[in-house]
Amino acid sequence: MLTENHKAIAGTIWDIANRLRGPYRPPQYRLVMLPMVVLRRFDCVLEPSKDAVIREHARLMAAGTPERAIPRLLTKIVGPDRKQPLYNVSPYTFEKLLGDSENIAPNLVSYINGFSETARRIFDKFKFGEQIEKLDASNRLFNIVKLMSDVDLHPDKISNLEMGYIFEHLVMRFNEQANEEAGDHFTPREVIRLMTHLIYTGEEDVYKAGVYREIYDPTCGTGGMLSVSEETIRAQNLKANLGLYGQEYNDESWAICCADMLIKDEETGNIVLGDTLGDGKTKDGFPDKKFHYMLANPPFGVEWKEQQRIVTKEHEEVGFDGRFGAGLPAINDGSLLFLQHMISKMHDAPGRGGDGSRIAIIFNGSPLFSGDAGSGPSNIRRWIIEKDWLEAIIALPDQLFYNTGIFTYVWLVSNRKPPERRGKVQLIDGTRFFQKMKKSLNNKRNELSDAHIARLTELYGNFRDGETERVLVDGAWEERVVSRIFDNAEFGFLKVTVERPLRLNFEATPERIARLRDHSLHWPQSAK
Repeated sequence: MLTENHKAIAGTIWDIANRLRGPYRPPQYRLVMLPMVVLRRFDCVLEPSKDAVIREHARLMAAGTPERAIPRLLTKIVGPDRKQPLYNVSPYTFEKLLGDSENIAPNLVSYINGFSETARRIFDKFKFGEQIEKLDASNRLFNIVKLMSDVDLHPDKISNLEMGYIFEHLVMRFNEQANEEAGDHFTPREVIRLMTHLIYTGEEDVYKAGVYREIYDPTCGTGGMLSVSEETIRAQNLKANLGLYGQEYNDESWAICCADMLIKDEETGNIVLGDTLGDGKTKDGFPDKKFHYMLANPPFGVEWKEQQRIVTKEHEEVGFDGRFGAGLPAINDGSLLFLQHMISKMHDAPGRGGDGSRIAIIFNGSPLFSGDAGSGPSNIRRWIIEKDWLEAIIALPDQLFYNTGIFTYVWLVSNRKPPERRGKVQLIDGTRFFQKMKKSLNNKRNELSDAHIARLTELYGNFRDGETERVLVDGAWEERVVSRIFDNAEFGFLKVTVERPLRLNFEATPERIARLRDHSLHWPQSAK
């Protein structure tokens, strides 16, 4: 959760962003401030080893060391146990950039070019070079660098998890300025914590030392679900052996996620840039891979026209051997495509010799209710329930998200249900599990407390039909049933059209003839 100290840091960065007004409109602040914050974070992280890296780089160059060996050797200077290259061989830091105000633009470019390859690619995806020119031309660059140099983002002050909260807060405010659509939004960290508590409930292997487990988010954004998953597991198992994987189609979000992974010394190659569903230019980044745990908050209420040709072709030509065999949803909401995509990446069930997999995914109401029997959405739901993969659906309160106030639902899907859950689906009403925020953040007026997360997780773990909870409804406390358990068959329905022949009756009686005489429209004038 964002503490007052972190809010103060985010507020300071926002105040710095306001210095851009004039050459930039508020919706454009992100173009400068997001890469600038990443750059300052890198600057703080590398500060202790900076001089040693420069000396070692000079020695290696003088010795004629093969270029391919240099990244590995310099990485060991930054940290003897470090695996992912992150270093800078330029003579500059934020502090040294300020010593030459006349040449700050070319020196800043030189500073960025001095980073290791992955870090340079991050700034390329931010397109930060274009902003450096604009900042310099408008006489803003020196002041922004100077103000950012006073913001201490060293990991000793701000942990990686806390840095994630700060980024979330900043991006939320930038999105608010840009009036982003409801489907493209950040998942509040307390919602992610609920999802991770639910998906790892009853999971013993993930907390065992030496057991390797892979976690995947096909719409990973800035990496919040991956980070919180890792935090949840490592809180109980410091020796957990985890592989984090994700895919993101937005350059900016991908860059933030990779920066976070790079600082944490995670494999950045596991974060793929591109369209998960496939848009003709990019595609699924892990076509042949399976994962133990998958979490996602896919765009909902968003059209998938750009992916329609690729998705429809796969559906028609490959069927169940591909990702979308069960059916295609309406063109105005592709969220069920992401669930099918994730199901295709489940390990074989234990009964078939595999580890099985578990999925937690956030939807709006559309995947629950849209489509008549026989339609694409209905066929997808039928397929999931008949395969006995749907474990539970948890209804969440409204006004939880920054950019939309609608009700949302967490679906838990698994091909390794415990015996007591087989053939059953649990529905949990969590719509009254919230507290009002002291200050609204755009559309977000409600939040889940730690107690709410714990209780919803407990309800799921208890798996009791008819369990009740005392909740606040319209200012009064009521005891309400919040957990119901149904057989899979109770969710099935058929739409039957009943047709019958047209029934006509003709009989000439004095009464009917008299009625006809009263309606001259139907009776010839000569017959009157």
